[in-house]
Amino acid sequence: MNIVRPKKKLGQHFLRDQNIARKIVDNLRGPIPDVLEVGPGMGVLTRFLLQRPELNVHVVEIDTESVEYLKTHFPELHNKIYSHDFLKWEARQLPELFSIIGNFPYNISSQIFFRILAWRHRVPEVVCMVQKEVAERISAPPGSKTYGILSVLLGAFYNIEYLFTVSEQVFVPPPKVKSAVIRLTRNPVEELSCNEALFFQTVKAAFNKRRKMLRNSLGEKGLELPEPFAEKRPEQLSVADFIELTKLIQNLKKTENGI
Repeated sequence: MNIVRPKKKLGQHFLRDQNIARKIVDNLRGPIPDVLEVGPGMGVLTRFLLQRPELNVHVVEIDTESVEYLKTHFPELHNKIYSHDFLKWEARQLPELFSIIGNFPYNISSQIFFRILAWRHRVPEVVCMVQKEVAERISAPPGSKTYGILSVLLGAFYNIEYLFTVSEQVFVPPPKVKSAVIRLTRNPVEELSCNEALFFQTVKAAFNKRRKMLRNSLGEKGLELPEPFAEKRPEQLSVADFIELTKLIQNLKKTENGI
């Protein structure tokens, strides 16, 4: 097999620029030797990963045609090609700690990030290419119009860097939008100082009605938010603010329930 046909249903756009591929791989900086590439396709990043002797490279790929291509062209990946759907895979074959790299399919990039969040204690670094709009949203600071759910949730556990923009013309087939490469580096936070499940719920609920003030988007029967949160909109709150808001909601719920 000499080529893999990009499949629209899998959101495949194969990077063909070797310089950009090398640049993406060069931005993987962490000391962890094990690295998982998500959706390697025909291995444009894989090739450069394998040129780094300090790395122990694993790949996960849902496309069976790509899996056969990788087995043929990268024999050094023997027993480290996992033919699975990344979103459903438990990664039990991997060591406790591993970094993630990849050109994430645009149609499931947000789901991939939520999977990474679930694995945050195992994944100290992520270098990935995503749709430029998604990269800008994730790396946006509080107060920005693009600041949203993933900005807060990822920002709670990772330092986020927007690295560089990538043209549509370096892909086969070319997507209709520009791409960008970002790096996530795990911060020192092991556990939040609030109920983490409630934190996730609060952030999602707030941004699901982002045009409304928090007293309206988070208002529940018998639960009234006091200042300074009531009159604010979600994009005005930092990660630390959302943690404090979660604590407040937690205490209000306890009071409401007579605890």
